[in-house]
Amino acid sequence: MVRDLDCGPFAIFLQFEQRRVDCPVCKSVRTERISFLADINRYTDRYAEWIGRQCREKSVKSVSEETGLGWDTVKDLDMIYMKKQLAQHPAAPPRVLGVDELAVGRGQTYRILIHDLETRRPIWMGDERGRKKEGIDAYYLGLTPADRDGIELAIMDMWPPYKTSTEEHCKNVRVHYDHFHIAKHLNSAIDDVRRSEYKRLSGEKRNYIKGSRYILLSNRENLDAKGAATLKELLRLNSRLNTAYMLKEEFDRIWSYQTEKGARAFFDQWKSSLRWKRLEPLEKFAGLVERHWDGIICGTKITEGIPMGFVEGMNCKIRAIQKRAYGIRDEEYLRLKILTCTLPKI
Repeated sequence: MVRDLDCGPFAIFLQFEQRRVDCPVCKSVRTERISFLADINRYTDRYAEWIGRQCREKSVKSVSEETGLGWDTVKDLDMIYMKKQLAQHPAAPPRVLGVDELAVGRGQTYRILIHDLETRRPIWMGDERGRKKEGIDAYYLGLTPADRDGIELAIMDMWPPYKTSTEEHCKNVRVHYDHFHIAKHLNSAIDDVRRSEYKRLSGEKRNYIKGSRYILLSNRENLDAKGAATLKELLRLNSRLNTAYMLKEEFDRIWSYQTEKGARAFFDQWKSSLRWKRLEPLEKFAGLVERHWDGIICGTKITEGIPMGFVEGMNCKIRAIQKRAYGIRDEEYLRLKILTCTLPKI
């Protein structure tokens, strides 16, 4: 007796005979495989698919309560569904990669994520080796030499093992540092300036800086009327924060240049404007950009049509998956959830 799709408020079960054969060769009992059964033989394949579709939007606990199934049973049926999704939509050899990491568990525990930026889907998740070079080596070693040679562009942050491993295994690749990670470093420098000013000042001027982190790190056009007025008053009262903020806003122009030569001329001018400003965090940021200049492709045609924000968008989706799967310590289940989150339903 196996469970099939419900009919209205009624749970439907199918009862049938299933052959069991005593094999004289291996001395074991073999059970007949029936095509409409899922890998868990107490459920039909279409019922397992229905459970999988529910788990795309709901937590395992929620689906378990709605169906009356055990928590482990719902999770196992969901895994069957996701494995079927991956079998029906195998990942093609990528041409443009996005390399990022995912925090799992407690502490500094990470897993590498590889995205195909042209098909806009995650295609690989690393293991316990984390962000080490051996961790990303495992992905490239799993490809054929022809597949590795077909990778033309890899977009990543400035973590050294990513670049080292990618250039070692992919001879035709060009490494490009993600604009969003560069902007993150710049925002961190601005925040360091804000903290130093908060410690340096006292009284009313200090109170203006308190709670201004979001306002300083946001783009001016994203602020509402109240935020814009607060920012204007803050920059009027503090010349160092005003200078740092203007430099942050000006740096965004670097992505508008069509040639690397033009971008380089702009950056040299921007860096020279830091002289005598006593803004050490921004000087450190300028040094970071200088050291990684070869990987900063500013507005060139190589990134044209590439969804540069896809990886950051996927991070938001993955955090939602992790929140919905709170309490699940099965890393294989998390891996399947991530790899199938952009695939169509079956």
